[in-house]
Amino acid sequence: MTPRDDSESSGPRRSRWSDLDRPPLNAAAVRRALVREGSLWREVDVVQRTGSTNSDLVARAAAGCGLREGVVLVAEEQSAARGRLDRKWVAPARSGLFFSVSLRPGDAGVPMERWGWLPLLTGVAVATGLARAGGVDTALKWPNDVLVTVGGEERKAGGILAEAAGDGGVVVGVGVNVSLRADELPVPTAGSLALAGAVSTDRDPLLRAVLRGLEEWYGRWRAAGGDAGACGLQEAYAAGCATLGRRVRAELPGDRALVGEAVAVDGDGRLILATEAGVQEPVGAGDIVHLRAAG
Repeated sequence: MTPRDDSESSGPRRSRWSDLDRPPLNAAAVRRALVREGSLWREVDVVQRTGSTNSDLVARAAAGCGLREGVVLVAEEQSAARGRLDRKWVAPARSGLFFSVSLRPGDAGVPMERWGWLPLLTGVAVATGLARAGGVDTALKWPNDVLVTVGGEERKAGGILAEAAGDGGVVVGVGVNVSLRADELPVPTAGSLALAGAVSTDRDPLLRAVLRGLEEWYGRWRAAGGDAGACGLQEAYAAGCATLGRRVRAELPGDRALVGEAVAVDGDGRLILATEAGVQEPVGAGDIVHLRAAG
């Protein structure tokens, strides 16, 4: 069930080199760098266009097509990309990193109640990889946003979405705006690595660095049985999390809202809010709005 490459489908024909500032990924080179003996990554496929890489891998798992751990699906362009709460993610072709990976933490004995760390773990890997290969400072907004600074303001440049896939599997999707220009931003609060002053916007090394970081952190976390404290993940996430120390509003399921200071991320990956009532409330799901700068 490989997603079809419909770059030559009906409609206006577009050359893959139509935007010389945005060359296509070198799929063969990425595959050679990542798929090796003992590596987490077993397959790396790049398609020109698909609806959603997450949806493709989830459908493959549901159909019983043998979705193994370590499959990576990358799209140069997505027509129906999704974020949390089914929000749309829109970006021009070859302007970012759009990919999904298949993971099976249960096969290594990681209890399901610890799988909530996967989006946070992926965030640490993305931030680390972008810093190493792109020379750009990033921060993480709990639970799944990647932030950059553009003109002195925090902007969202990336997002992460984890979904159950088949029996015991998880698909984690990543979208990062790399070369988007100011006039291409979908909303004023969006950003890109280019607008944040990245040293490099070459997507090949960026993709390799992020996937290597994900392999490293996932391996540590899995070996620790999903204990984020024991493997250093909890500390690493807290160090890069822009939400901690901020006054925030948590918009919760059921049209509820909770306001307080984000003081910690606990062992289950939940955000702990200290409310004005003097109570510490854990938040496991919901949208977080930063109400003021840290400090």
